[in-house]
Amino acid sequence: MATVAKGSVVSPCGNRAAAGFLCRRRSAPASARVAAPSAVRIGRKSPFLGGRLAFGPRRSRPVPRNLLASPVQMNLAFGKAMRWWEKGLQPNMQEVESAQDLVDSLTNAGDKLVIVDFFSPGCGGCRALHPKICQFTEQNPDVMFLQVNYEEHKSMCYSLHVHVLPFFRFYRGAQGRLCSFSCTNATIKKFKDALVKHKPDRCSLGLTKGLEESELLALAANKDLQFTYTKKPHLVPSGDAAAVQEFAVESPKLSPPAKPLSKQGSEERSLVSSGR
Repeated sequence: MATVAKGSVVSPCGNRAAAGFLCRRRSAPASARVAAPSAVRIGRKSPFLGGRLAFGPRRSRPVPRNLLASPVQMNLAFGKAMRWWEKGLQPNMQEVESAQDLVDSLTNAGDKLVIVDFFSPGCGGCRALHPKICQFTEQNPDVMFLQVNYEEHKSMCYSLHVHVLPFFRFYRGAQGRLCSFSCTNATIKKFKDALVKHKPDRCSLGLTKGLEESELLALAANKDLQFTYTKKPHLVPSGDAAAVQEFAVESPKLSPPAKPLSKQGSEERSLVSSGR
């Protein structure tokens, strides 16, 4: 019987193994052997002791659909969040879509006070003033507010001679345009004074005027706008009326009636004295 060194273990196969290792399988052929990476070390207490390690391409786990977001959706959501002029809108606030829409809104308002608000999404003063305008709109439900986006209607604003923002114009019934001015948070008193002055209900005789005729002609002459307008003819006196006026001017003046003859005597004296 061969002498066994201290600290060694003899396997049932008759081979001597190192201390701490049990019986192993016979080593695979050289052609089937796969060299383990030098970075991988297996200790005595490792769970991979006596097993095989398989290395392959790394598989990525599928990402849930709720975490996926296309760039288009993100851009749309960001653009919608930036639309500050749509916050705090009231039922009596209306956004103007075209030049024809502006003319029709002013015409159909009747004797109601209409305030046209010209703004731009990139205007810091317009954005800072918007919450206060919404408060005025809520406090005055009988006043109509029309919003005109300068970026979407630059050509129309140019025809209406709007070159500074924020800009406001007040209209009412047959009186047409009442006032126009520009103001900011620092000069908001100008807006309050105009609202107090023109807010009381007034009954104006005649048709609703709306925009000035010169402004309507400028909008119609603008080739970028789909708006048509025909100039209203001025009232000229007809031939019959002119003839009547000429006859009235050239007709001779009638002499005053002569005094009636009176009898001589006491009656004549009384009439003469009364005439004096």
